[in-house]
Amino acid sequence: MATGLIALLDDIAAIAKLAATSLDDVAAQTAKASVKAAGVVIDDTAVTPTYVVGLSPARELPIILRIALGSMRNKLVFLLPICLLLGYFADWLITPLLMIGGLYLCFEGAEKIYGLLAPHAHDVGDSATPVDPVALEEQKVAGAIRTDFILSAEIMALTLADVADSSIYTQAMVLAAVGVLITVAVYGVVAFIVKADDIGLHMAKAGSGTARVIGRSLVKGVPVFLQILAAVGTAAMLWVGGSIVVHGLDGLGLSTPEHVIEGASHFMTTTIGVAPAVVGWLTTSSLQALLGIILGAIVVIGVTAVHAVLPSRRSA
Repeated sequence: MATGLIALLDDIAAIAKLAATSLDDVAAQTAKASVKAAGVVIDDTAVTPTYVVGLSPARELPIILRIALGSMRNKLVFLLPICLLLGYFADWLITPLLMIGGLYLCFEGAEKIYGLLAPHAHDVGDSATPVDPVALEEQKVAGAIRTDFILSAEIMALTLADVADSSIYTQAMVLAAVGVLITVAVYGVVAFIVKADDIGLHMAKAGSGTARVIGRSLVKGVPVFLQILAAVGTAAMLWVGGSIVVHGLDGLGLSTPEHVIEGASHFMTTTIGVAPAVVGWLTTSSLQALLGIILGAIVVIGVTAVHAVLPSRRSA
């Protein structure tokens, strides 16, 4: 009986050791995958604050919370099982689906640029008509969650590619861990950014001399920073969308765009000769964003043409 108990304890110890090793492996792979997804995380952080610009300050945090919950739902309820199923049964579908998402990002970025260049094209009805704040909030939240879905899909796809050789259980745990960590990090930073002016106002009123100076600087600087961030968010959509399409084409055997961009990046780094990593990244990102503008403009033209045709057909 004692021998049997010792054998049982040995088995339990072996299982515990295996579980600890698995958890260590999950933690290591989660950290590695999170670093690889950092570029998309930065884009997500830049894009999201633009969705609360122009809304009531009292609604900023609730809106961010709604978007964060939508983002968590995107990652854990929809994308995690989809990634596992696609990775197991139809991994060849992942690249085309990501490219469709990349085109959507290009469309969103190009549409924002088009709206700045031709604002009258986006005017609906009488400009004197009051805007329903509830409807506007719903529209903003829905748009943010749609955009987040594409960026989250890219994050989850990058993570899946990094753990493709692991067991499906490890893949699921790593995908879930990355999804939760990145969502908390992104929307925690976003919440701080959009409420920084309120923090500054409190410091300006109740703080010491140095705190008041910092507070006044925040109050004056945050609106400007949000405007800059809106521009960065649009550029990020175009850059990420263009890069997804370029990498997708390369994965499908159409390597010309990738080779052209790599050649241009190499030429610029060789010609300038200073800070090659920075110059190479700027060149690559700029060309990918340019491609994103072109692709997005094509989609905008197509969507506009469809919208123009549909009403005429209905009236006929």
